[in-house]
Amino acid sequence: MSLCSVSFSPTLYSMSTASLPSYYLAPHLSRTPIYTEEPQDYEQRIAVSDRLRPRNSGSFVKQSRNGEARLTLNAQDGQIPRYGSGGVIDGTVDVGKTENVTRIEIKVEGRLHVKEIAEGGTVDNKVGLASAVLWSKEEHGPCPSSCEFQLSLPNTFEIDGQHYTLPPTYNVKLSGLPGFVAFIEYSIHAIISKSGAATALAPRMKANFFGINVGSITLSTPFVYNPRTRPIVPLPVPPRLTKNGFDATPDWQLHESVIPSRRSSLQEIIVRLHIPASRIFCASQGIPFHITFESSALSLATFLPFGPSSRSSTTKPTRLQIMRQVAVDVRHQLILGSSKTDMWRVDCLGEARFRHAGDGPTWVSFSGHIDIDPPIKVMGFKAGGIAVKDCILFSMTPHEAQKAPFSELRQVIPIRLTTDAWSSDGTGVGTNLHSESSAPSESSSLVDNGS
Repeated sequence: MSLCSVSFSPTLYSMSTASLPSYYLAPHLSRTPIYTEEPQDYEQRIAVSDRLRPRNSGSFVKQSRNGEARLTLNAQDGQIPRYGSGGVIDGTVDVGKTENVTRIEIKVEGRLHVKEIAEGGTVDNKVGLASAVLWSKEEHGPCPSSCEFQLSLPNTFEIDGQHYTLPPTYNVKLSGLPGFVAFIEYSIHAIISKSGAATALAPRMKANFFGINVGSITLSTPFVYNPRTRPIVPLPVPPRLTKNGFDATPDWQLHESVIPSRRSSLQEIIVRLHIPASRIFCASQGIPFHITFESSALSLATFLPFGPSSRSSTTKPTRLQIMRQVAVDVRHQLILGSSKTDMWRVDCLGEARFRHAGDGPTWVSFSGHIDIDPPIKVMGFKAGGIAVKDCILFSMTPHEAQKAPFSELRQVIPIRLTTDAWSSDGTGVGTNLHSESSAPSESSSLVDNGS
């Protein structure tokens, strides 16, 4: 086989620059499309294989009592409409009697409400998410009997000058002194405005009374907003078990901690916990982990009754759990100097079962998964005075702390849970990629209220 050689003539470098193309004839940048990581208000992200996902084929209908108006939402099955991230609210508004109709419009609103049960303070924010005037007497011709509409849900909203990712439908009650209730809800309103006609109930009342059109019709329905998310990377392959415990790899993040000894004859125990580096997990899949305890042979033998077990870890001092903190906050003036403006609670979503993986003269290792049971539908978020955060909690709490040979330990690792599992083609997922790829902040913390 012969090799081809290429030679460059020295005359190439003596060419006149006049023969080169001009770089000043740049295209008009105003005509160049703008590419952004996230969709604009008039755009929608569609997964490549989203068409393969089964779609709802039914319709949701809301009708007025007298049958004069009807709101229909397409592609809906069930007793209440449901939409996901960037969802398109598609439907029609039908009007039976078009006489005296002056305006037909559709509005989508969100409400974030936080209230102290003792009436110490309330935060109530209503946010307009989308709206459209379907028909107006001043701008259009005769009133149609049916108006179609399509409105896209935004990815963000604003409260008190701060922007938040649109949170899911949610409600929670925190018991205590004081107690708090908080909820996030969404609704769709079809408004048919009328004028110049008095109702049968009030024939002598003006059609417009204190700015309210007496003959107007408003059709409203709540809907569930449940954004879907997924991890940006799949779960990594398990790390290799060496003669000194699990091997450190970039795909697995190492979290080290120390269990102090309460006796001079015993050494402290070094704990090396390995979890996937992304710290973003599907809530319906188990979260894998690998953990190694390293110390002297005497300390490990003494620690054995306090260490992990293949049995239910609720009966053992050493536990690995998924914890959720729900916090609400009402910023207002203190009443009589005693009212609180915030409260939180901490719940366990799942707990690990340990499986012995290997051991050596000065170490012992375990592996396993943490499963969430029962399943959850709402993932972590922050909006206004409501915050939901998840974390992995590793703890070693002896039953009789004063008599135990080792002191207690608590280690918190922030994580993020998603609704869907990782997929190489994004099947059935249309979501905010920025929120998926962002790892939980190391500054996130779990506040323990002793519950």
